Amino acid sequence: MTARAPSDLAPERVEAALALAGAPLGRPLSVVEATGSTSDDARAAARGASPVATGAAFVAETQTAGRGRMGHAWHSPPGENLYVSFVLRPGLAASDLPPLALAAGLAVVDALAPRVARERLGIKWPNDVWIGDRKVAGVLVEALLAGSRVDAVVVGVGVNVRTTRFPPDLEARATSLALEGASDLDRAALLAALARALADRVDRFVAEGVAALARKVAPLDVLRGRSVTLDGARGVADGIDERGRLRVRGDDGVARTYAAGEVTLAGALDGG
Repeated sequence: MTARAPSDLAPERVEAALALAGAPLGRPLSVVEATGSTSDDARAAARGASPVATGAAFVAETQTAGRGRMGHAWHSPPGENLYVSFVLRPGLAASDLPPLALAAGLAVVDALAPRVARERLGIKWPNDVWIGDRKVAGVLVEALLAGSRVDAVVVGVGVNVRTTRFPPDLEARATSLALEGASDLDRAALLAALARALADRVDRFVAEGVAALARKVAPLDVLRGRSVTLDGARGVADGIDERGRLRVRGDDGVARTYAAGEVTLAGALDGG
């Protein structure tokens, strides 16, 4: 019987990749074959009797209950993609947390850019990364509160790496690095690049504020100028404002801003 080749997410390979990239996040590291959700694992560890340190990473080969925003399920086939959640303690107030998803989206773009031409990458407010008009990655940011204080933040990231076939409800709007001809499909290296980029983007967000973050996201905004539906209302996306909110000019001509919400391209379905 031929022995199975070790996974590119074997802990020793991930540790080596983190060291090579000089990534300040990713330790302590937990890698498991299967879990319900890496974000649930991170939340439990952050709230445990001995809370994990900031930067801890939780990785799984597959998730049985992976989720995105608004309770959407995340397609998590085994051995194909990257599912990772980080525990962070950025020292932000709860009211300042929503734009953190945009900072994480920028980090995903940074990590993917050496593998796919950067000009093909975009951010769909508030938490998705696209290649062209298809979703390749999603971000989920969840705050852990101690009273009114933010004790920790869990940043979950799912990246479609090797998947070449998606379920029927996703195949028209999801893609992967493999389908897009990426130059490198090594998941350990991708995780390390993401860990380094996430640390950098979060540090900049904390130091520079949301207005500077919004300016960096603007060139990547895939919604601007396009007809969208947001929480049942139709309009044209008009960019991201200095507070990280989506501007939408409604069919009535009135411009409104949204700090959160379910946004889709008009006539399309959101996917993940």
